[in-house]
Amino acid sequence: MSILVVGSIALDTVETPFGQAEEALGGAAVYFSYAASFFNHVRLVGVVGKDFPDEHIELLEARDIDLAGLERAEGETFRWQGRYDYDLNEAHTLDTQLNVFESFEPKIPDSFKDSDFVFLANIQPGLQLRVARQVASPRVVACDTMNFWIEGAYDELRETLKAVDILIINDAEARELAREPSLVKGARKILNWGPDTLVVKRGEYGVLMFNRRSVFSAPAYPLEDVFDPTGAGDTFAGGFMGFLSTVEEVNENAIRQAIVFGSTLASFNVEDFSLGRMKSLTMEEILDRFSEFKQLAHFEEIEA
Repeated sequence: MSILVVGSIALDTVETPFGQAEEALGGAAVYFSYAASFFNHVRLVGVVGKDFPDEHIELLEARDIDLAGLERAEGETFRWQGRYDYDLNEAHTLDTQLNVFESFEPKIPDSFKDSDFVFLANIQPGLQLRVARQVASPRVVACDTMNFWIEGAYDELRETLKAVDILIINDAEARELAREPSLVKGARKILNWGPDTLVVKRGEYGVLMFNRRSVFSAPAYPLEDVFDPTGAGDTFAGGFMGFLSTVEEVNENAIRQAIVFGSTLASFNVEDFSLGRMKSLTMEEILDRFSEFKQLAHFEEIEA
């Protein structure tokens, strides 16, 4: 099964109380692709400038990430600069230079149009919808969004959700999108707009999953070392979709397992800047931590 991702590729400058990184490889499509590549073949569609280092291309290709959809445009690569204080759930944006990403119009290669799993990373909702319509018959389409699009392209976003099976957003975005203070009420509204499943990322408090039948809660992994939360949400999505692409049937049990795999990958990502920790990560480590996640929330029934 193949996984298609469309989204940003960036060079990030990040400062946290525990260190900093300059011009580090980042972007939603990059974090997603790297995480998903532990499970399956990934096809990436994005744009970079002429200044994008060849070493980053080589790194992605070494992970069996197909870059036939990567465009090199005249100009400079998208750059983001941010700072985190001790509340690592909140990023303070210091500078954003969209550069070639500002005029990005995704072009899906013909060889990508038979993709089985599609992830529409955080880009303009109209572009997300046009991408979804170019893929022949995907098994699962998932997407992300952010407050900028919720506030500035609300109607377009609502239209895009009609073509989406799974929406993956954080708790503040879910409340703002639904215009409801209650996540439970908000989830019910969002599910009525198209998606079958809503996955709500809650940072250090874990993940909530809503569908029309049940609610599932997964904890966050208790880490000793957290250096940089940049890209954690996209890494989560990569692990989530990567695992889903390996199952015969995408049912509720598989989605619950996928959430834990997504959380597992994200927990490793935050242990270093950029892809520092992910580069040394092994599947054995992933499976070990997946098992530890299961124990975090396990408890015995009360004996009658």
